[in-house]
Amino acid sequence: MAEVLVYVDHVDGAVRKPTLELLALARRIGEPVAVHLGAGADTAAAVLAEHGAVKVLAADAPEFTEYLVAPKVDALQAAYDAVSPAAVLLPSSVEGKEIAARLAVRIGSGIITDAVDLEAGDEGPVATQSVFAASFTTKSRITKGTPVITVKPNSAAPEAAPAAGTVEQLAVTVADSSKGTKIVSRTPRESTGRPELTEAAIVVSGGRGVNGAENFPVIEALADSLGAAVGASRAAVDAGWYPHTNQVGQTGKSVSPQLYIAAGISGAIQHRAGMQTSKTIVAINKDAEAPIFDLVDYGVVGDLFDVVPALTDEVNARKG
Repeated sequence: MAEVLVYVDHVDGAVRKPTLELLALARRIGEPVAVHLGAGADTAAAVLAEHGAVKVLAADAPEFTEYLVAPKVDALQAAYDAVSPAAVLLPSSVEGKEIAARLAVRIGSGIITDAVDLEAGDEGPVATQSVFAASFTTKSRITKGTPVITVKPNSAAPEAAPAAGTVEQLAVTVADSSKGTKIVSRTPRESTGRPELTEAAIVVSGGRGVNGAENFPVIEALADSLGAAVGASRAAVDAGWYPHTNQVGQTGKSVSPQLYIAAGISGAIQHRAGMQTSKTIVAINKDAEAPIFDLVDYGVVGDLFDVVPALTDEVNARKG
């Protein structure tokens, strides 16, 4: 069976959930070979093997952290040359998509971004995408070169499928041309204790109807009761009520959780484009004619300041 390269998204060897989802998808089309760049490969190998990686190609070099993504593209290209894979899979993060695009140009291959599903086809992997603000679902395949595909988080469930996971060192030569932009400082992002927005299984978002930054704790309380991430509409972040890093929408982040709760969000197309692929959508809005209700699985017509606290209390009561 052909091998499939899977780019490992990790923090010092702690493998992030989207990578485990990629391994599950990779097993549908071949044998997953994980590519781990940076420190912590020995720590990550056990987790990668547990989820189906037949081997782990590992490389660590200071250039991976000292410069922007180009050295990582050099490494992934080295892995591509060593394996001659049937496909290359990466998470649809900002970094993942940039690496994918650069790699596709270098190896002369087509690229598919933001896939939400992947299956084997007679002429290569077939990717499912949601397009035109998620108004349509398409199935696509690469017709030139080796498919390079990025996959949105929460598109597949991680599955245990123990494999060898043998660690092999990957020889990488970082080109001088990959050192054009150096990182001069880093500031760790302050942790909220909540899941990463794009990876969360549950997202609770607030919009214009929250009516002020001082009221967002109502949204946060529901999110915390559910172990969810907090999102916000463009109207809310433009008004300064919540950080732009939490914006869900066409000009913000795209999310695809198992459950998406929209409170006080009208459902403008800009917002819908960032969350329409959510598995179950619940909306709370006092305007019964709000466009968001055309999209939802469950809708509550009511004041969010009555509904959301009551829902939070009920969730906490059931947990207790």
